[in-house]
Amino acid sequence: MIDLRSDTVTLPTDAMRDFMARAAVGDDVYGEDPTVRKLEVRVADLLGKEDAVYVPSGTMSNQVALRTHTEPGDMAIMDANAHMAINEGGGAAALSGVTIYRVDRGGIFSGGDVEAAVGVPHPFNPPNHAPLARLVCVEQTHNAGGGVIWPLDTLRSVADTARRHGLALHMDGARLWHASAASGIPEHEYAALFDTVSVCFSKGLGAPVGSALVGSGALITRARRFKQMYGGGFRQAGILAAGAIYALEHHRDRLSADVGRARRFAEAIAALDGLTVDLTRVQTNIVRFAVPGMGASEFVDRCHALGVHMLPSGRDGVR
Repeated sequence: MIDLRSDTVTLPTDAMRDFMARAAVGDDVYGEDPTVRKLEVRVADLLGKEDAVYVPSGTMSNQVALRTHTEPGDMAIMDANAHMAINEGGGAAALSGVTIYRVDRGGIFSGGDVEAAVGVPHPFNPPNHAPLARLVCVEQTHNAGGGVIWPLDTLRSVADTARRHGLALHMDGARLWHASAASGIPEHEYAALFDTVSVCFSKGLGAPVGSALVGSGALITRARRFKQMYGGGFRQAGILAAGAIYALEHHRDRLSADVGRARRFAEAIAALDGLTVDLTRVQTNIVRFAVPGMGASEFVDRCHALGVHMLPSGRDGVR
């Protein structure tokens, strides 16, 4: 079976397994796992932040960040189809009591969109009617948008507007590694504009488990409380963290090859009758195309029967 459902459908290499088996471990809940701390220090350094906290998943990392920056009743601004909005089980409402303001711009919005979301109070309207905007979130790369990369200038526009209104900034950088590989812009340049950044080790890099949230020392200290509250406390987690360290040191440089393969695949799709793909949105390792003459579910079922596994996305779209 050729499995193209996601860059999470990977297996650790023999070398990674061996590295994990030999990892030094301790109790991470007590902050005593040396391999976890080594990973956290390494990721914080890569992204130019003071500290990091290792968590089981990207969803937990994002939800911990959301709770770290907000209080119940606050509002977070993000894209309408952001992973945090539609793929994290309603966590924003259930865990943080946060209202999501959805900007529908195909994945990448502007400082002007943030300005519109914050709104201008009018003297006729009581000021306590609307939720308080506290946080702006972006997703780099944007999954539902086809893996598109946020341009640095656009991120600056969003960040400048958010700062002017006193809003915090979080980046869901689940595929920040891929944005950097495709654009040549170091991860820390993207991360510099944000208070917190989440990065994933099991998407493309091939580690079996884990994400990290980076930020200032004070923010990460607060985030550790919510990691524990949400059930993210590990014990001898160094065995898992070692896989992430190995992936960072040995697999990051190979992501540009994945970007190239995705482009060649998309160009081949574009050359076929009956399938359509917007090549301008194939910028990293995700390819989304349409099968307008056939429902997406039927298409992926028939492909699966022939040995290729993909995901339907909407009625006629395929990821």
